[in-house]
Amino acid sequence: MALALLFAGQGAQKVGMGVSLIENSVAARALYEQANQVLGWDLRRICAEGPEAELTQTRVCQPALFVHGLAMLAALRERNRLPTAEPRLGLGLSLGELTALCAAGVFDFATGLRIVAERGRLMQLACEQSTGSMAAIIGEERAKVYELCRDFEIEAANFNAPGQIIVSGERSKVAAAVAAAKDRGMKKVMPLNVAGAYHSRLMEPARAAFAAFLAPLTFAPPQYTVFTNTTGQAIQDPAAIKEALVRQVVSSVLWEDCMRAAVAAGATEFWELGPGGVLSGLARRTDKSWVVKSFAEYSDVTA
Repeated sequence: MALALLFAGQGAQKVGMGVSLIENSVAARALYEQANQVLGWDLRRICAEGPEAELTQTRVCQPALFVHGLAMLAALRERNRLPTAEPRLGLGLSLGELTALCAAGVFDFATGLRIVAERGRLMQLACEQSTGSMAAIIGEERAKVYELCRDFEIEAANFNAPGQIIVSGERSKVAAAVAAAKDRGMKKVMPLNVAGAYHSRLMEPARAAFAAFLAPLTFAPPQYTVFTNTTGQAIQDPAAIKEALVRQVVSSVLWEDCMRAAVAAGATEFWELGPGGVLSGLARRTDKSWVVKSFAEYSDVTA
């Protein structure tokens, strides 16, 4: 088996996440306790109790998902659930790319959490300083979506699976694009309830500040193959990883490309570590023959 680990992006969070891990895994509980110390606020409580409005804030949910993914990995290792010499590959959607890099040893847990907390803070600030929105376009080819984006000066933010593309930009332009898409015969176009225009030019203030934050940090090469959202390909060089993380804030997430590249690199099984099962669903939508497992609760570790 060549195992690939998948780590969730923003939107997968839910109140109660991590509770079963904290209650049943010493290793997972230790990570949540360390996270509270690093952050200086009670992430563990917000994950467990909410309120949902607070957990959903970008500055909160990004650290929450980062810690949950690594806590799940720690619980799997604690129970000796990972086969010898596994995993061999890692990838994560948007924020999840940072979780994948930490799991692969590019930086330690505390450093990774500080990076994620700053990324979330900067992106939330960029959302508050702009009027952006996003929409999902289902069942259309990339070329048609690119044309729509060009005509309305918005951007293709996520290529999640065949026929599932997210667009992003100024709220008025996204609204105009949604209306035009229906006129152009695009049958399923849905505005999304999000705080801002992620992975678009409206995140430029966050990108610039994030670059400055990352500049003095030292990254190590990953211990196994990790894929980057910005190109959909494997990435190894620490300087290139840093550059990709900065660029990712304002560029398209090529998730389908990452998944296909992982298969081409030899992945035979995918394990999603995170709440919600979103990535497992996208994988099955992309190719029903792929072997995918979802680990969201401690019961999944012992199953």
